[in-house]
Amino acid sequence: MGGGGLILAILGGRATREVWRDASVRSALVMGSLGALVYSLAFYTGMAYAGISLGNVLALGLGPLVAACAVWLFERNRPSPWWWGAVGGALVGVGLMTSSEVTLGGDRAANLPWGIAAALVAGVAYGIFTYALSRILRAGHSPRASTGAMFGAASPLLLGVLFFAGPGVMEGLTQAGPIAYLILGPMVISYLAIGRALRQLSASSVTLVSLLEPVVATVLAFSLVGERVGLAGWWGITLVVCSLSLVSLGERSKN
Repeated sequence: MGGGGLILAILGGRATREVWRDASVRSALVMGSLGALVYSLAFYTGMAYAGISLGNVLALGLGPLVAACAVWLFERNRPSPWWWGAVGGALVGVGLMTSSEVTLGGDRAANLPWGIAAALVAGVAYGIFTYALSRILRAGHSPRASTGAMFGAASPLLLGVLFFAGPGVMEGLTQAGPIAYLILGPMVISYLAIGRALRQLSASSVTLVSLLEPVVATVLAFSLVGERVGLAGWWGITLVVCSLSLVSLGERSKN
């Protein structure tokens, strides 16, 4: 994510520097950059110790609630009944997935208390930086400049962590293919897409739709990594998908 943040800042070019100079969004920029920094560290820690599926549903499941609370707290804008119905159903689905029996693949050793705690911290940070990004966009900056400024500000700290984290992390850089994919796919392309989505939807709705990510992660963890999720987890996946349909209907009704 440090490398991806650097690329996003470069892609934003001169417009990225304009965001950094804009005093009206400085508080949002600081809040979002710190959120991105904490999220990057806590999210992958949660997956390492609690599993890919469980780490994802906890980190991404908490995001919509945090984003909605931020909108409510800072803007006095209460979410619509459509949104509350959707988030209620989605959180129940996430709860079912969390309570399900999970077996880690690849003979990995689990540390569920530490992994769950890290994933919850990641969820709070995710909701915070998504809300902060929406504020920068509403100030008139482009999605490319906004994401470049926010993640670019967090990039030096993340790259610093890389060099101080020990030889194990540095040895991973020899795997050029997976590293390139993680930078360009989940980081650069996905956050440019989130920036564009935030121009049309609220931060709470964008984070809710992103609950599709843990569903996909659970399926891939099951099929490729060898993790196993119990029946309650699959019921949770179904409920999350239904909740996404509900929030989609709510957004159309507002438009």
